[in-house]
Amino acid sequence: MIKFKFISLVLIFSILTYMPMGCSEDDSVTETDDETSVVDDADFEPTDWTTETHSNDVDPNFDEVYEDNTVKRMDLVISADDWQSMLDDLTATYGTFGAGGGPLIDTDEDPIWVPASVFYNDIEWYKVGVRFKGNSSLQNSWQSGILKLPFKLDFDEFEDDYPQIDNQRFYGFKQMSLKNNYQDKSMVREKVAGDVFRNAGLPGAHTAFYTLYVDYGDGPIYFGLYTMVEEVDDTVIETQFSDDDGNLYKPEGTGASFVEGTFNEDDFEKKTNEDEADWSDVISIFTALHDDNRITDPETWRTNLDAVFDTDAFLEYLAVNTVIQNWDTYGRMSHNFYLYNDADTNQLTWINWDNNEALQEGNMQGALNLDFSDLNPGEWPLIEYLYADEVYKAEYDSYVSQTIEGPFETSYIQSLYSSYSSLIGPYATSEIDGYSFLNNSNEFNQAISTLIQHAANRAAAVNAYLD
Repeated sequence: MIKFKFISLVLIFSILTYMPMGCSEDDSVTETDDETSVVDDADFEPTDWTTETHSNDVDPNFDEVYEDNTVKRMDLVISADDWQSMLDDLTATYGTFGAGGGPLIDTDEDPIWVPASVFYNDIEWYKVGVRFKGNSSLQNSWQSGILKLPFKLDFDEFEDDYPQIDNQRFYGFKQMSLKNNYQDKSMVREKVAGDVFRNAGLPGAHTAFYTLYVDYGDGPIYFGLYTMVEEVDDTVIETQFSDDDGNLYKPEGTGASFVEGTFNEDDFEKKTNEDEADWSDVISIFTALHDDNRITDPETWRTNLDAVFDTDAFLEYLAVNTVIQNWDTYGRMSHNFYLYNDADTNQLTWINWDNNEALQEGNMQGALNLDFSDLNPGEWPLIEYLYADEVYKAEYDSYVSQTIEGPFETSYIQSLYSSYSSLIGPYATSEIDGYSFLNNSNEFNQAISTLIQHAANRAAAVNAYLD
């Protein structure tokens, strides 16, 4: 795993001049309108195609796609029939749009893909696979009657139907997610939490701010400010590990708690090497973690666990996650992380995912205390057993200190909040009714103020814990 060094400098972000609907003369992307020509026949020629922008013969261009100091614009053009099919599919799964909801509906079926044109910087990408994505962020938005829904893009999803787009990429990226900042009136939680994890040297997705416009037959509609998120099974393992041929898992369910006897293959969904029915690397963690020598011979227990699981990376992740507060993941919920088998070490490495609920006390009993005194005993052994071991605890404590002195240092992170607030404020507060989780602009400003105070509170909590 490549470690990224944290540079303890407050970044200076350029503040963009806001123009309604993103249509200034100097804007980085040109607005599509009712007259936008989108070719529907199968014999089209992809005239905008270049090696740099569309092919898979270039390295992913992070500087272009995941800039920190700007708000980009992206347009989706979807036929009226395909858009209606997408809505009908959600209706079949979650009920009537805006009808309210009850308990979260658990479904194994992803929403349907449809082909769409993607426009960015006056350039078209052709027959791009577009679908809705998400769990609670999708269902609750839909049932609340808010069309600011999360999307997933796959640029060669329909290459079998349209050979012209074989291996189509977006500046080297095959897939990306447009997250709708659900449950986040500041609209910066996903971005800032991701920044902190990666600045700590941990693997994780790059993120960037985008305004999204969708045209499904009546011209472009401003769907709001989104966070574009890099996909782990696309470029994260390709660019942040020396080899991307290892097993990548997206755990979810009872087995993902790592409680003894709960392992089952269904709870460790493979994202790579799907045709190989081999989960021995995951099973090896269960075996080492629950070995009786944890009590009788801790040194041997640590050696065996370290051989199959990157405990160092996990303890650093755990320290960062607990310092910043993130309840919607391991320790409270058995989801929102990946495991990757790093070919360099033959260890499974922990990768954080889905941070829109971070940077707050949160729900479901709230984020864990720094000393895990509120951890439910017997339910989360990866935390319980490692923290109970004096060697691992000392390592965790060291990472807690490093986090508050480095990537989550109070003045740095507060300045980051202020910079991002100035950057995205005009776009966040101009979202329109029916496409926003904000009731008014004051809610955005208050959310930013809450985050700034939260950073100071976490520094105080860390100091009290370490003392």
